[in-house]
Amino acid sequence: MIMKKFINYPENLTVELLEGLATAYPQKVKVVDPKIVVRATPKAEDKVAVITLGGSGHEPALSGFVGEGFLDASVVGDIFAAPNAVAVLAALKMFKRDAGILLVILNHAGDVMSANMAMKMAAREGIKVKSIMVSDDISAGLDAATEDRRGLAGSIPLCKVAGAAAEEGKSLDEVLEIAEKFNAGIATLAVAMTGCTHPQTGQPISELGDDEMEIGMGQHGEAGGSRSKILTAEETAKSMFGNLSAVLKLAEGDKIYVMMNGVGATTPMELAVVLKNVKECAAEIGVEVIGGMIDEILTVQEMAGFQMVICKICCETCQKYLYAKSNAPYWTSLGE
Repeated sequence: MIMKKFINYPENLTVELLEGLATAYPQKVKVVDPKIVVRATPKAEDKVAVITLGGSGHEPALSGFVGEGFLDASVVGDIFAAPNAVAVLAALKMFKRDAGILLVILNHAGDVMSANMAMKMAAREGIKVKSIMVSDDISAGLDAATEDRRGLAGSIPLCKVAGAAAEEGKSLDEVLEIAEKFNAGIATLAVAMTGCTHPQTGQPISELGDDEMEIGMGQHGEAGGSRSKILTAEETAKSMFGNLSAVLKLAEGDKIYVMMNGVGATTPMELAVVLKNVKECAAEIGVEVIGGMIDEILTVQEMAGFQMVICKICCETCQKYLYAKSNAPYWTSLGE
């Protein structure tokens, strides 16, 4: 299969893309070790460090959200693959401090295994680290156990809230408590109209018929969601919002923040139309959309579709941290 992608040598893809990121934003991020992205200007060591990990190929996530008021570091794996435990441990060593480290883990088998191994090794070296698991994908079922749900784009606003709390000087226990409170109100559902290919091999990871779409496709199409003929934006919004609102138990008077995350080949025009329909769905049950984002946050190569992320605003504190300023390369600050 001929790939229509601007790459050089597939085996160097991750290293080269990270070098490009650092070249574009030298005042914000730099690459070390050689697949760890850190803030160009480090946070004071008396503040909690917030670190995450994950495979490349989903840019700008996760490394594009390293920055002031956000992540201190992103440990990067190869394309669609978790980094190994040694790499995660290296990052934890870099940020060893009395204030401690919060490690944000997306619930994927490889990420969880590497993170758990690294944390055990870190404990033996006296590194103070606690973790939080992001399991926002509801495609496993409305009643599925949290541990059976994958981590998707909901990880980004979660990292934002945790990063802002850490930037303000909250203790590790306080940052973790705030992050867990916000995390409990995040739910994500993904829809695809086309599949994607692996950029190192050109092989398809998932495929859909020309007249098909799939709600609940997970990250790459592995979740095995509900396939149907292509629906309108309004029909899609109603279906997805209905499931998300059920999981979050949204009720009259609730406030939500909605992220429309394009996964590679869906235009801002389409995402805006869907978000307009989401607002209408929310209004019907007395729920207020306080704001949101239309952007490519966590992509899946050339896949057409999006991830709808709903964050139930649990308190004024979490809303403040969500809206706090950040200079991360790919975050549009919501506050003034």
